[in-house]
Amino acid sequence: MMQLGLIKSEKMSEGSAIYQYLATVTGCLGVISGAMHFGWPSPSLPHLLRPDSHIPVTSEDGSWLASMPCIGAVSGSIMTAYLVDKIGRKNCMLMTAPGYLLAWLMVAFASTIWELYVARFIAGWGDGLVFTAFPMYLGEIASYEIRGLLGSSMQLTMIAGMLVINIIGSYLNIMSTALVCSVVPPVFFVMFWFMPDSPYYLIMKGRLEDARKNLQLLRQTQDVTSELERMIEAVKLEREETGKLTDLFTIASNRRATIIVFGLRAIQQFGGTTVITFYAKSIFHEASGDISSTTATIIYFSLQLFCALISSFLVDKLGRKPLLIASIIGSGLALSLEGTYFYLSVNTSLDVSKLKVVPVVALLGYVIIFNLGMGVIPVLFLGEMFPTSVKAFALCLADIWFGIIVTVVSKFFQTMQDSFGIAVPFFAFAACCAIGLVFILVLVPETKGKTLEDIQIELKRKKEQEIIKDTYKEYREGA
Repeated sequence: MMQLGLIKSEKMSEGSAIYQYLATVTGCLGVISGAMHFGWPSPSLPHLLRPDSHIPVTSEDGSWLASMPCIGAVSGSIMTAYLVDKIGRKNCMLMTAPGYLLAWLMVAFASTIWELYVARFIAGWGDGLVFTAFPMYLGEIASYEIRGLLGSSMQLTMIAGMLVINIIGSYLNIMSTALVCSVVPPVFFVMFWFMPDSPYYLIMKGRLEDARKNLQLLRQTQDVTSELERMIEAVKLEREETGKLTDLFTIASNRRATIIVFGLRAIQQFGGTTVITFYAKSIFHEASGDISSTTATIIYFSLQLFCALISSFLVDKLGRKPLLIASIIGSGLALSLEGTYFYLSVNTSLDVSKLKVVPVVALLGYVIIFNLGMGVIPVLFLGEMFPTSVKAFALCLADIWFGIIVTVVSKFFQTMQDSFGIAVPFFAFAACCAIGLVFILVLVPETKGKTLEDIQIELKRKKEQEIIKDTYKEYREGA
């Protein structure tokens, strides 16, 4: 026994990220539950829209079913903003398991459209908790060397969950699919229960010894004194700020972080990614030619998952900004090609029967390039850009903002497709990519290799640099 204790002590002194990975993987089981709910319309809407569906559903109903989790997320985000600094990031995550389980059971046994609406709303409530609490948790437990990798895991897991629901939903009916998926929330609850809470949260609650123990566990070393002192000092300085919602807009560094995060999330969604995910099976049905829509959809999500995985490893090596720039340019070109094909096939007399492979290739090309940067990094920034004092408010508003944007874009896609054809939304998404490129070039900073404290210093320093430049400009003009 004494020998085992010595071995453990030696391992702890060497340091390891194994517990950071373990906490991330188990937490991502909660994200998978939300992702499967989020991607549920892709395999299920075609069944519900059929004349023989057990629940009569119109195209308008389908668009509301697709976007209902984004509406429900508002309530979850607001609740989490209030609770996350009171009961902790970990406990907020654990609260999602009963909600996701209830939502799946309601989907399985629903007999009316309104029961599906309620189930989707509850799932959205869980998403609000997850996407407010988990980015905070990951950003606060991760060493700066692997924060990009761990922070990218959220989007990676979202894609994995949507791939799983498309595979299951393609081969099982709606009830069986929901019952299979209902296994995940209880498994997540049991496994994540044993993970350590954020050291930052424990410091905020005055539990310094617990924070030390959790940090030792997460870093797998006894020597955490300097990092703990840095965290204590950072929390102390940030708590000197008032910690109010208005601080997001009245403090210059917070305002800049808000513009960057909200802007990137808007660009991400106006680039078409979530809407294309919602309607992936329908798009492939219209575009895939000889490829079955089910096969093409599984290929779509598998490729998306692979590219997001590659991005999660590249983000700490190449940096955030280069990947964002390459991603937004390539995405705009692929969307333009997609829109051009659909425009020529519907609005002209040109024979495009020999070009049926073009929309599939363009869409898969979009998946590759989008998920190398724009698909992953905006979510990563959620856990990086805000100080502890306002992080709960910021992520709450960011999740509400995301829900609003997705709902607007989803309704836009459905309305434009029904009224003017599928080409119009693709051209609109391509134009938004061009606007996004300018935004990234001008406003988005590089956070690779920086601690959370370093990022805050840079955000504050940017404002100081602007003041110095303005003062120098005034001096030159006066001279």
